[in-house]
Amino acid sequence: MSIQVRSARADDAGAISAVILAALRETNARDYSRDIIERVEKSFSPAAVSELMARRTMFVAMQAEQLVGTASLDGRVVRSVFVRPDVQGQGVGTRLMAEIEQTARDRGVAVLTVPSSVTAEPFYERLGFTAVRDSYHGEERTIVMERSLTDPQDRGGD
Repeated sequence: MSIQVRSARADDAGAISAVILAALRETNARDYSRDIIERVEKSFSPAAVSELMARRTMFVAMQAEQLVGTASLDGRVVRSVFVRPDVQGQGVGTRLMAEIEQTARDRGVAVLTVPSSVTAEPFYERLGFTAVRDSYHGEERTIVMERSLTDPQDRGGD
């Protein structure tokens, strides 16, 4: 089934929140404690997602008219890349990241940074990101990763 990526709209906030919460509870919960998941969930209620939309460039992935993924760009930082658990591994995240990278290039961004969860690190590595350092918020480990958009070996979002 084809994946269409478009800019997020205000009326997407509830569906975006649902995708993020499902991914946190089903996918990220394999690598993070329940306490960490519950704390992170508070940042992605529909109201919180609406607030993020006002500050970031947010995209959604649609498949058969259903919202199945989201990603956003905050300056040169990739944020909140989540895919509904039942469609993970089907290219949704890769399509979202291609849109993020093209938007960043169009804005003259030379290096993208992503604060990756432990769960998503292999995904970003496949896209050419490399780990720069670890960051901790209490017990929550985040891997800060970067990717040059001007490197001659840039894979262009493959």
